[in-house]
Amino acid sequence: MSGRVADMEITGSTATVTGASRGLGAALVDALLERGAVRVYAAARDPHGVRNDERITPVTLDLTDQDTIAHLAAIATDTDLLINNAGTAAFAPALDADPDGLAREFAVNFTGLYDMIRAFTPVLGHNKGTLVNVLTLLAYAPVPAMAGYSASKAAAHSLTVALRTELTRAGITVHGVYPGGIDTDMLAGVDVPKASPRAVADAILDGIVAGKEDIYPDPTSAHMGELWNRDPRAFTAALAAMGS
Repeated sequence: MSGRVADMEITGSTATVTGASRGLGAALVDALLERGAVRVYAAARDPHGVRNDERITPVTLDLTDQDTIAHLAAIATDTDLLINNAGTAAFAPALDADPDGLAREFAVNFTGLYDMIRAFTPVLGHNKGTLVNVLTLLAYAPVPAMAGYSASKAAAHSLTVALRTELTRAGITVHGVYPGGIDTDMLAGVDVPKASPRAVADAILDGIVAGKEDIYPDPTSAHMGELWNRDPRAFTAALAAMGS
């Protein structure tokens, strides 16, 4: 069941957002600044895509490169809100997935996430900060056409739950975010219900402020999240039907 954690104020915060140059990441940067964040470290593989603003510090980040992760943690020492948003996805039937593509999904969505958490735990612990992992409804159950992505996000969900108790002891608040479809490049051409990136970003920040441990930031995820907490088998069947 979803729980509650300590509330956080966005006003006056210093945030680090990964995958910040486009899509949901860019929307999160905008939403944070509009709500009074004093600085945002906008991390992306190509930081030239980050918009210009004196409150934004663009930083190069490749989640498969531990040196860039260490560099980000070394310069963003005032971070009290870390939003792990970056991710990658491939579309392929379970037994036809390209091995290199599958390896990249796990390298970014799981190992890269884990490395970010380990690098930033001292920072967030010192600042009594907040960790937000942007996951997906597919972390709970897979859809066949995105088997590798679903599996990598399931691992990331398990990691989030596994680390929550230890991080909480260190003074770090932990949130998992489980959106449905978002209207970004990742789902371009895919015929599923999609929420706007900005609406999802605002709902994520609302959930953080409200102290929601698990955040369902769009109508599809709100409905499906309630179903998951009530009847996981029905959730799995419904998600498979949506992805077929």
